[in-house]
Amino acid sequence: MKKQKMTNRQRTEALQGFAFISPWMIGFVCFALGPVIFSLCLSFCKWDILTPIQFVGMKNYAKMVQDPLVGKSLVNTLYYAAFAIPLGMCGALGTALLLNQKLKAMRLFRTLFYVPSVTSGVATFLLWSFIFNPEMGLMNRALSHKVPWIELVNGIAIKYIPFIANPPKWLADPTWAMPALIIMSLWGVGGGMLIYLAGLQGIPEELYEAALLDGANPIQKFWYVTIPMLSPTIFFNLIMSIIGSFQVFGAAFVMTGGAPANSTLFYVLYLFQNAMMYFRMGYASAMAWLLFIIILSLTLIQLRLSKKWVHYQ
Repeated sequence: MKKQKMTNRQRTEALQGFAFISPWMIGFVCFALGPVIFSLCLSFCKWDILTPIQFVGMKNYAKMVQDPLVGKSLVNTLYYAAFAIPLGMCGALGTALLLNQKLKAMRLFRTLFYVPSVTSGVATFLLWSFIFNPEMGLMNRALSHKVPWIELVNGIAIKYIPFIANPPKWLADPTWAMPALIIMSLWGVGGGMLIYLAGLQGIPEELYEAALLDGANPIQKFWYVTIPMLSPTIFFNLIMSIIGSFQVFGAAFVMTGGAPANSTLFYVLYLFQNAMMYFRMGYASAMAWLLFIIILSLTLIQLRLSKKWVHYQ
């Protein structure tokens, strides 16, 4: 079959498209492609920065299988992702639905909900470290706040007892340290909220009017109109959430350092420790490529599954 030649308009649009992405392409080739190739080569070598590079083949990858902290960090990362992704996506979607109403001062509320997602990461982590402080933190002060309790003993007596007598130790407790970081992750739902909000405003109003004429209630309109029309946006946020959750680093680095008892030792944090603290550059590179394979595999699985639930106009 003979290929059709591009028209002048198509050729112009293609050239314009390449012109717009050329700064990124030049930056990627000059500043990113080289380090990526070097890290791949380094993953087959042993190098501590101070001594010459020594080729070791697959030893770095074999060592990861025997390293218990690699498995521990992967389990911790999966634990975080399993709760942070659905909670974050539901929180962002719920917030977007609330902020999609036509009310006065709605732009102000949208700004207020979005601002936390662009604040300095270190400042945010320090703030939440204070909130989760087991002795003076705002969280435990709220949980231990005394509430009235009615007792029917020889009459009616009102006593004030703590809402929770022994609140969690949060970042100082291996059981509660990870839930604390998951709760903190909800602070940044503003980024996803903004994308959902754009998707909601792109849904044609005629679809809701047609559903209303068919007798659909608000829940049915949400399930049969909003969700299908918003599925591409949900899919995009899902992919970005998976990538972000597997690359979580700053919160654990600033707030816990992987403690207590390695309960918050995320995979990227352990990778950082091997590279910048133990100077195992080859081993850290191998860990980075394993992470790349994991994220790529999960992304391809989601792309395959998206054909069953993502609907495009």
